[in-house]
Amino acid sequence: MNLLKSLAAVSSLTMVSRVLGFVRDTIIARTFGAGVASDAFVVAFKLPNLLRRIFAEGAFSQAFVPILAEYKMQQGEEATRTFVAYVSGLLTLVLALVTAIGVLAAPWIVWATAPGFADEAERFELTVDLLRVTFPYILLISLSSLAGAILNTWNRFSVPAFVPTLLNVSMIGFSVFLTPYFDPPIMALGWAVLVGGLLQLLWQLPHLKKIGMLVLPRLSFGDLGVWRVLKQMGPAIFGVSVSQISLIINTIFASFLVAGSVSWMYYADRLMELPSGVLGVALGTILLPALSKTYASRDREEYRRLLDWGLRLCFLLVLPSALALAVLAEPLTVSLFQYGKFTASDALMTQQALIAYSIGLLGIILVKILAPGFYAQQNIKTPVKIAVVTLVFTQLMNLVLVGPLAHAGLALAISLAACLNAGLLYWQLRRADIFRPLPGWGLFLLKLVLAVTAMVAVLLGLLQIMPAWAEGDMPLRLLRLGALVVAGLLVYFGMLLLLGFRLRDFARRTV
Repeated sequence: MNLLKSLAAVSSLTMVSRVLGFVRDTIIARTFGAGVASDAFVVAFKLPNLLRRIFAEGAFSQAFVPILAEYKMQQGEEATRTFVAYVSGLLTLVLALVTAIGVLAAPWIVWATAPGFADEAERFELTVDLLRVTFPYILLISLSSLAGAILNTWNRFSVPAFVPTLLNVSMIGFSVFLTPYFDPPIMALGWAVLVGGLLQLLWQLPHLKKIGMLVLPRLSFGDLGVWRVLKQMGPAIFGVSVSQISLIINTIFASFLVAGSVSWMYYADRLMELPSGVLGVALGTILLPALSKTYASRDREEYRRLLDWGLRLCFLLVLPSALALAVLAEPLTVSLFQYGKFTASDALMTQQALIAYSIGLLGIILVKILAPGFYAQQNIKTPVKIAVVTLVFTQLMNLVLVGPLAHAGLALAISLAACLNAGLLYWQLRRADIFRPLPGWGLFLLKLVLAVTAMVAVLLGLLQIMPAWAEGDMPLRLLRLGALVVAGLLVYFGMLLLLGFRLRDFARRTV
């Protein structure tokens, strides 16, 4: 399997999803603005999303994928099918219980995670109603993530990478066509989330059947493989929960700030998710199964080469993305969001959060590459310890920065903590002799610095001659924004070409 081609395929499909996500958010911003209704939806949608990351894409994937890869490499197809059936049965049971509890306890959950809403009865009740509709999404999307983890282990990366587009299509469809039929209108988005989750699960079932892994869930608490997953999930849940707790605490801080603060951070985070998803999630998705298979086959040198490959690609693609987000913060927020009820003030506040988030983009994506270096070896305790340190650091930064910088201070705290997290993970990988950088990093980084310097200089120069970004309708703004993006890409990759970079240098094959 060519990892670079797989990365290109996953990144391309993720890009489609992210573009649809921007279309979705533009429509939502135009329809609902940044106020009581949008804040309520952001909080209600964030909570099941956090639990999804804990149970499915976070702790479960970290515990499940390395053991699944081991079964696939060493145990044979029938044993693997049985293992998948038992694990899916356990996951379904646990998530069904969590979903039922979440729906019943919605008022207490909202009070605990966004206590600032309790002072406004309308916003509080709306958030509770939305949470009860969206909470079952965790069951659907977690089972969808289970299917995706299996397909990724069989190198079927494109199918799970396409799945997120279905949620965006559902939300766009409900926002454009069905909003008038709901009272209040924001409830349309809650039901869109539920329908999107169902579509994401159903889409992958035929593909599981093709690889022979579509099995009925079964319960067996005595199965050795299930107990191994459970044993790994204990520290994994704690570790992932630590990072999600940090996000919840940030929401608590933001709920006490002026109305719109939660939404400003949300829209800035959505812009961050473009490079984070296209590059970070794609790299992590491909690296974890590849590293797990390599570790299971006991090829330690290939293991180190894979990590080095991932880190170089990260610096190559993420460094210019982070700088571009900061430089183009105004064009991005005004061109994509400043329409209808989303005002110039909303755009300015979103820009501040985006610049703060961009500082930590490299750290955020490095974590997605470095952490699988531990997970593939079924070592979850080390990243957990680092996550605890990161949580404490984040809250200290929140206390220091929220006063002078308000919502932007909360975003900056997350960025600084992500850089600390990545640094500590790298230090532990080196300390345990799991990873040693291959020769040539000094010259590699020097060439990158020269290329990004040229890109930033050109972007700053073009911004000086552009008209005000609030001028013109949406197509004209997007055309000018697209011209800036293309100019930045041409300068950056043109400089890399002149400095001797070639695409074939990053080709990588694995089993």
